[in-house]
Amino acid sequence: MRLGLLMWMVFSLTEGGAAQPEQYSRAVDWLSRYGYLPPPDPRTSKLQTKEGIEKAIRIMQRFGGVPETGLLDDETLKLMSTPRCSLPDIVGGEDMLKRRRRRKRYALSGLKWHKLDLTWSVHSYPSPSLSPTLSKDLVDTILTHAFKAWSDVAPLNFHRLSTDGGSAAGGDIRVSFSSLLHDDGYPFDGKGGTLAHAFFPGTHDMAGDTHFDDHEIWSYTGDSSSTDLFTVAVHEFGHALGLSHSSTDPSIMRPYYEGPVEDIAKFQLSLDDRLAIQQLYGVKNSGRPGGVNPDLPSLPSPPPPKPTQRSDPSFPERCQGGFDAVANIRGEVFFFRGAHFWRTKQDGSLLSLSPAQIKNFWIGLPPGTNKIDAVYERKSDSRIIFFIGSQYWVFKDTEVMKGYPRPLSEWGMRTKRGKLVDRVDAAFIWAHNGKTYVFSEGEFWRFDESRKGEEVTRKLEPGYPRDNGLWEGVPTRMDDVITWGDGDAYFFKDNLFWILKSGGLNQDVVTPKSIAVHWLRCPAPPSAHPPTNPRNPKECSCDITGSSSVLRSSWILLISALLVMNEFIRK
Repeated sequence: MRLGLLMWMVFSLTEGGAAQPEQYSRAVDWLSRYGYLPPPDPRTSKLQTKEGIEKAIRIMQRFGGVPETGLLDDETLKLMSTPRCSLPDIVGGEDMLKRRRRRKRYALSGLKWHKLDLTWSVHSYPSPSLSPTLSKDLVDTILTHAFKAWSDVAPLNFHRLSTDGGSAAGGDIRVSFSSLLHDDGYPFDGKGGTLAHAFFPGTHDMAGDTHFDDHEIWSYTGDSSSTDLFTVAVHEFGHALGLSHSSTDPSIMRPYYEGPVEDIAKFQLSLDDRLAIQQLYGVKNSGRPGGVNPDLPSLPSPPPPKPTQRSDPSFPERCQGGFDAVANIRGEVFFFRGAHFWRTKQDGSLLSLSPAQIKNFWIGLPPGTNKIDAVYERKSDSRIIFFIGSQYWVFKDTEVMKGYPRPLSEWGMRTKRGKLVDRVDAAFIWAHNGKTYVFSEGEFWRFDESRKGEEVTRKLEPGYPRDNGLWEGVPTRMDDVITWGDGDAYFFKDNLFWILKSGGLNQDVVTPKSIAVHWLRCPAPPSAHPPTNPRNPKECSCDITGSSSVLRSSWILLISALLVMNEFIRK
């Protein structure tokens, strides 16, 4: 009877099952990311409720201009999958949305430039391999026309700073094409999904900066297989000038990408956009005229359309668990699986709902790398060590250092039987003593990695290997280990993790928790019936969150969705 009630609650938000459990989980993520829902916090028991999610869906539907059903119906799911700007739609929560509906439909960020003459520059251009139709000159021309769209209706003057030897100058609005992690705290997610973002005006270093995802195929008058640079640039420059997202249709400040305009040279802003920019900077004919400088370059003839191409396959699902490696790098936690990784911040927030490709971030690993055995950040010099098979790599930030890979045999690790270790299961720095611990096949070794000048020496300490059973209360064959928080040691296995407080060894009873929920913002697992044997979690048939060769991933997702509904009932 209880299972039937849970099934009914899932269906009540998914139009009789139109959305699958995986889609439901992604939808909740989406609503949180774009400001419609506060992120859930299982640590303080602040989980989403059925009523809260339905309300957020209605607000999203109202803002996006689709029927306001409160359900994850086909039209709503389609809108959620549309490429878009990565800035949130609701800045300040539902109260801000209510005030906006009462007064006007366009939205202001509350920030503006306190001058009318603005400078801009381009710091990097689209990758020629992905966007071959866009030369640097054409990019400059398109961006100039995008600025002109705003100076046509407001007394703004945009002056492009010249480049010197290929290196762009600064300016108020700095444009760049970047991919994945690009040092602004807001990573891109690869092709599709988020397209670009811009920072509002202000006095901080990144004010006005505008970033385009370099994994997109950018083009001039984009077709079905590419994204039109002009349309997205006009939208993002609106943010850089102080405008938030608008719910009006038509409006260039709607968050969703709606394709290219018909003729860039004749493009004019909609009434909603004109009123918004004029609210900030005044009407053009009431003050001095605005424009672009140097003179507006001419546009080439549009290229012929390309045939439609199939979209890329979907990314792997993070909620299924079974990670190859977990690492604490620069105070953030990276979860590696296959050829991808997810990244979480110190506050527990997931930086991207889709995983990033390892090869696009860690430059220097062998082509075709699809499994990382272990990773850790060396304490003595902050270098990052990767273990793959019988080799290891040392990275300075995201680039491999010269002379790597090198053989794992250099570490001098031999099993109790005298066999040379040819693969690492886990590695981490224990906060208890600052030593480096490496695990393999049920045994572990301890190293003293000390820095002398520019060199780091690695010394295997005597008395090792030792049996993993010394770490009581956790699996003896773990996927990886990290130090986190106040020096606690976190052991990861399948979709579960165990915490040894302060890294202490003598903790017989350690309750496992779900990686998916506590780290990766997935539906909550059952709160009872933990694995009865932490040495071998698979022995307990009641643990539906761990990976299992018997349960298929679709059943795991379905049951996870039902369990989060159970949390709703309990609240």
